[in-house]
Amino acid sequence: MSVSSPLPVATLGTPRIGPRRELKIALESYWSGKSSESALLEAAAGLRAANWARQKSLGVTVIPSNDFTLYDHVLDTSVMVGAIPEVYGWKSGPVPLVTYFAMARGAQGGNDDAACAHGHQGDGHAHGAPAQEMTKWFDTNYHYMVPEFSKGQRFALSSLKAVDEYREAKALGYQTRPVLLGPVTYLKLGKSKDANLDPLSLLPDLLPVYIDVLKRLAAEGAEWVQLDEPCLVLDLDDATRRAMRATYEQLADALPKLKIMLTTYFGGLGDNLDAALSLPVTGLHIDLARVPDQLESVAAKAPHDLVLSLGVIDGRNIWRANLPALLDRLEPIVSERGADRVQVAPSCSLLHVPIDVSLENDLDAELKSWLSFSVQKMGELATLGEALAKGRASVADALKTSADAAAARKTSPKVNDATVAARIRAVTADMARRKSIFSDRAKVQRERFGLPSFPTTTVGSFPQTPEVRKARSAHAKGTLSDADYEKFLQEETARTIRWQEDIGLDVLVHGEFERNDMVQYFGEQLSGFAFTKHGWVQSYGSRCVRPPILFGDVSRPRPMTVGWWKYAQSLTVKPMKGMLTGPVTILNWSFVRDDVPRSLACRQIALAIRDEVADLEAAGASMIQIDEAALREGLPLRRSEWKAYLDWAVECFRLCASGVDDATQIHTHMCYSEFNDIIDAIAAMDADVISIETSRSKMELLDAFKTYKYPNEIGPGVYDIHSPRVPAVDEMASLLKLARQRLSDRQIWINPDCGLKTRKWEEVRPALVNMVEAARLMR
Repeated sequence: MSVSSPLPVATLGTPRIGPRRELKIALESYWSGKSSESALLEAAAGLRAANWARQKSLGVTVIPSNDFTLYDHVLDTSVMVGAIPEVYGWKSGPVPLVTYFAMARGAQGGNDDAACAHGHQGDGHAHGAPAQEMTKWFDTNYHYMVPEFSKGQRFALSSLKAVDEYREAKALGYQTRPVLLGPVTYLKLGKSKDANLDPLSLLPDLLPVYIDVLKRLAAEGAEWVQLDEPCLVLDLDDATRRAMRATYEQLADALPKLKIMLTTYFGGLGDNLDAALSLPVTGLHIDLARVPDQLESVAAKAPHDLVLSLGVIDGRNIWRANLPALLDRLEPIVSERGADRVQVAPSCSLLHVPIDVSLENDLDAELKSWLSFSVQKMGELATLGEALAKGRASVADALKTSADAAAARKTSPKVNDATVAARIRAVTADMARRKSIFSDRAKVQRERFGLPSFPTTTVGSFPQTPEVRKARSAHAKGTLSDADYEKFLQEETARTIRWQEDIGLDVLVHGEFERNDMVQYFGEQLSGFAFTKHGWVQSYGSRCVRPPILFGDVSRPRPMTVGWWKYAQSLTVKPMKGMLTGPVTILNWSFVRDDVPRSLACRQIALAIRDEVADLEAAGASMIQIDEAALREGLPLRRSEWKAYLDWAVECFRLCASGVDDATQIHTHMCYSEFNDIIDAIAAMDADVISIETSRSKMELLDAFKTYKYPNEIGPGVYDIHSPRVPAVDEMASLLKLARQRLSDRQIWINPDCGLKTRKWEEVRPALVNMVEAARLMR
């Protein structure tokens, strides 16, 4: 088929970090005081210009602006509307960059961070202020800064970033569609210390700010604006639906000529479909990668004049699309509605995928042919747009290449392993049960370890210093021999163990200097995984990760951590934890194959980790930590789907952890999660000790454990490792006193919020010394 007019090809947002992580480099140079604010802003402008140029060159016709951020788009929204807590010292007017970064990272107060590196004093920056709370963006591995609202909250336009970047693009010759986080989703993502404050009650004060911004954009020449309301894929109550209706009616009344593309993603509209279709907007975007079946129901109910943006290219995963199969579904919709009422787009912002697979020169050629990163996905969209406008013959070669890649991947022997399949079939229910209940295990373990009350430990990693990264890089390049690299790592490990003993930590870790990443390290030693060199994606701010690519059946060819654990334990008489990453986290922090259920892939990983646990115990490990930091983030967005996910996720953790004796203590770690809703599942994991992030929430996350009467032991984090701040002893002691209001003394361990890999030793040393002193005071 073909149509007479071009069919719009849109992106909802693109990666911000740059092909070589230029944003990370610029940010960290600024934070360290090595470069100026103007240099940072110049680097950011260069990245934006390159993003716009790249999209246009690849055939994208609806190009976004304001999808770029120096740290986080939700934080940008808080700054835009003036939702800045008093602790940061801002009163009014434009928000200084130093205040922005204080909200993102915290501020030490007088001698730390960009504030002092650049001499900012008294310009709205609160020295010593903690960072805002951070949590996962829906069910992704991206983190956003949680908006904070207070009783009597007022909003005021405090940043013209959206207008400035639209104007910036226009000056370069790009007519863009500015992107804003929708007001209803923004409020629903926020929180308040006042339990009686409903964030949606703030809409009347918030909407005038949005209207002001939108009017300014319209005055500059913007014809369309993209308003992201992903909350529409959640379980919503009638009050939220009414708030959504009132919001968009008010926007339509104030800006009758501005076209709004209402954008939803990460799921289907489901029972919110009628509410979404009733809104006075010009366009509606739907995610057809996550929920392809919603296309028919949306198309059947949508008014004929509503522009449908069809998110057919997966913005969350890296697999090449089967374009002919997509065209089979798209052609009838375009034929029925017309090219002027349909846009093709990725399912969500391309923020969540790497930039360009063509940079990967070391990947297996066959595997590489199955992959599609941001650049390739834009090419796929352009191919679809041309096929729908001019007919399939106009892009016949591209369509054949796409179909051939899909067929090859389906039949490749690299994907399927009969031995792994047989082992999965042999799994029994008993393999996922500990030998005794926790109360009996706890008695045996207390006798074995003889630890003091409030035992102290860390979550695993210690600083990956420039020296560590330099040695790893030299080893990877072949300029540092295997023997010399191992010697270097042994020295770093030994030094770290001696220091932990010196300050009085009760349970030690070896520091993980040999590990590049808590998932990648294991994936590199498991079959079925592949790795990129340039496949970086943003986790938050300057923090970037390279997710493994899980392309086939998983098994463990050989032990992965036993040698390093044995070396570390030989250096001390104190307990040395064996450190592993759990199967659910490995799954959720990887790009996962889409040709089998996620539950099956996770069980395969669980069996591989089970083998490692058994080998560690046989080598003498008495404490084994199996981190499941990402268990909650894999939770489906709809409650009706929670039980199925939690059942197999918990089973997979127990499958890898339950083969040990009662005297072997199993730890786990979970971070940045609201635990109330999944406390039953956490209890079902039956870990002997769980460490969790609680410092930013001031121990509020422990309320779920108190209400549940959680019996096992807990290490509530007493300081935020995502900030360079060094909290004082009394600050940690105050948090521990709050923990004691919720837990029994017998349950409490003392540890940081998370691993210390991303921090500097000059931050870590005083912080852990203070933590040990806080434990001493508690005793």
